[in-house]
Amino acid sequence: MENLKDIKRKILELTREYSIKAHSSFRPGSDELRSEWKMGHPIPYAGRVFTEDEVEAAISTTLDFWLTLGNEGSAMEKELGGFLGAKKCLLVNSGSSANLIAISTLTSHKLPYKKRINVGDEVITVAAGFPTTVAPIIQVGAVPVFIDADPTTGNAKCEQLESAYNPGKTKAVMMAHALGNPFELLKTIEFCKKYDLWLIEDNCDALGCSYTMPKDIANKFGFFQNSPGLDDGPNNIVRWTGTWGDISTQSFYPPHHLTMGEGGAVNIINSTKLAVIAESFRDWGRDCWCPSGIDNTCNKRFDWQLGDLPKGYDHKYTYSHLGFNLKPLDIQASIGRIQLKRLSEFIETRKQNWNYLRGGLKKSEGSLDFALPTHAISWDGDKGFIWDDSGCRTDCSWFGFKISVKENSSFSRTDLAKNLDANKIGNRMLFGGNLIRQPAFVELKNNRPDAFRLAAETEGSDQIMEDTLFLGTYPGLTKEMMDFEIQTINNFVSSQNK
Repeated sequence: MENLKDIKRKILELTREYSIKAHSSFRPGSDELRSEWKMGHPIPYAGRVFTEDEVEAAISTTLDFWLTLGNEGSAMEKELGGFLGAKKCLLVNSGSSANLIAISTLTSHKLPYKKRINVGDEVITVAAGFPTTVAPIIQVGAVPVFIDADPTTGNAKCEQLESAYNPGKTKAVMMAHALGNPFELLKTIEFCKKYDLWLIEDNCDALGCSYTMPKDIANKFGFFQNSPGLDDGPNNIVRWTGTWGDISTQSFYPPHHLTMGEGGAVNIINSTKLAVIAESFRDWGRDCWCPSGIDNTCNKRFDWQLGDLPKGYDHKYTYSHLGFNLKPLDIQASIGRIQLKRLSEFIETRKQNWNYLRGGLKKSEGSLDFALPTHAISWDGDKGFIWDDSGCRTDCSWFGFKISVKENSSFSRTDLAKNLDANKIGNRMLFGGNLIRQPAFVELKNNRPDAFRLAAETEGSDQIMEDTLFLGTYPGLTKEMMDFEIQTINNFVSSQNK
């Protein structure tokens, strides 16, 4: 009779064989086993990229049938934290949940009253973007204050932060690095330090992006070390996005830099106190920090006296926050751990794909505008990006390739999008465009006029909403797919300008 190890080994061998045959179209674009893309087939803007390794990991963990977050989850949290250089990473079931946990953490009664976000307090954010960067601010009873976005970078106009500040009310800044392009961290950190505000980086589109700051300035803000694996010479500090603020968030939905299917993470950069609070909100609001299935790590499970509970009430059933259950499955974490091993390759491939598309579309510059990284002032086909004199630089692991139709063009963004769609080329708007124009926010303002406020006019966000879309840069793209995209766009622009 075969033992269980031998049975499992055979199952996993067959799993790998099946995956190689069944999922060849999901392999990295440069993988020699990847199935060939054929003309007329769709080109997704994004998607999961994996091999038999991820499938084997998922099946192996499923056979163990622990299911809820366990050893694989603990390992992935440590590995992600090691990559970023964060104090603590907590896996959650989505990037949206990560944003909810991040902002909820800052409402905790365990924080000083003047620092915590109380009902009616304000959080500065940007008008253009994805709705679940903003929705959690409202959901915890705070007021989002919108500044405008720059149509070139897609990011917040950080020079407007001062105009958004409300003494005694402003408690935090919460913004996303748009499409893998870091927002202007120098101005944002300077502003947050000046007024003692929290900074939450929505890093869901930007895992693997970095920001470089002159060392003397970075040291003044309390940054003395590079992130793990990064170096930009003796005069600079370079860190991953998601590690400059107090808390950051990740999404591991399939279009993102790595995937667990559904999933995300909350990254606590320096504070053990914030880590404990965030974990409480993620895990039902409980006060106990024991992992699932493990009891009494504090050795005084029945010795606590908290709230109005009797002394000795089981600490595992003592709740210090009105929390949630937002954990993913251990099966998902096992997939994520394999994806983490591919992350460096995925990061570089996204950069290469962006550069390939940019070079190929140079001839359409008369009608189309393309993204510039924050702190870049122009792009040259031979020299690359030309930078401003701030001393800061950004290195983008692009989530998407942003294209805007110029005002004087003979066609609209919608015309371009329809042409791409007709040629089965995946494209997307810059998420919600100007969020204040979305039905949910219009209704919110009608019903509760004080639910949010504008610190500036939002012409840039409107321009993004009207004129902008993006293509994919994900690692599953092949050269043939990108060549077809380039040819299609250049031909369309040429035909419209005749």
